[in-house]
Amino acid sequence: MKTEHTAPVGPAFKSVKEVEASIKSRMEKAVTDLQHAMAAIRTGRASVSLLDHIRVDYYGTPTPINQLANLHVPEPTLITVQPWDVSQIGAIEKAIRASDLGLNPANDGKVVRIPIPPLNEERRKELVKHLHTVAEDHRVAIRNVRRDGNEAVKKLLKDKKITEDEDRRGHDEIQKATDLYMQKLDQAAKNKEKEILEIR
Repeated sequence: MKTEHTAPVGPAFKSVKEVEASIKSRMEKAVTDLQHAMAAIRTGRASVSLLDHIRVDYYGTPTPINQLANLHVPEPTLITVQPWDVSQIGAIEKAIRASDLGLNPANDGKVVRIPIPPLNEERRKELVKHLHTVAEDHRVAIRNVRRDGNEAVKKLLKDKKITEDEDRRGHDEIQKATDLYMQKLDQAAKNKEKEILEIR
C-alpha cells in the first residue's frame, strides 16, 4: 500500500485553516488510494481496471499493460488485450498469468483473451476478507492524519499563534473532516463488497 498520506505533517503551520486544508487533502488522498487498490480486486464481472497493477517486462522495463496494448471488455466475462507490438504478446500473457488474479489468458498470435470465470462462494469470501483488510489500512491512514492535524493545532496553541476558541474549533473541524472521509471510505468499500458478492 502506498503510504504518502501517512507521512507526518511537514511544514510549520501558521493557522488552523492551513492545518485543515492539509489534512483534508491527505484524507482525500487516502480515499483515492483505496479506490485504486480496490480496482485490482476482481469481481465476477470483467473490467479492464483489474489489470491496472500488472507490469509487463518490456525490454527490461516493467511497464503498465495499458501502455503496451488496447484493453477491451467485449462481453461481461471476457477481457481482450491487443498489443500494439505483437512481439510482446508472450510477455503480456506471461505477466497476466504470473499476477495474483488467478486468471488463465490465451493468445491467438494477435490478441490475448482473458476469460473471467465466475467466482465461487469461497473465492468471494476470500476477496471480501482481503477488501476489509485493504479498507482497514486506509482507515488507519485517515486516523493518523487526524492525529497529525490535532497535534499541529495543539502546537499552534502552545506557540500562542491561536486562541483557545480557535484551538477548540480546529479540533472540531478535524473531527468533522475525519467523520466525512471515513464515511466516504466505508461507502466505497461497501459498494465494492456488493459487487464482489453479486451473483451474475
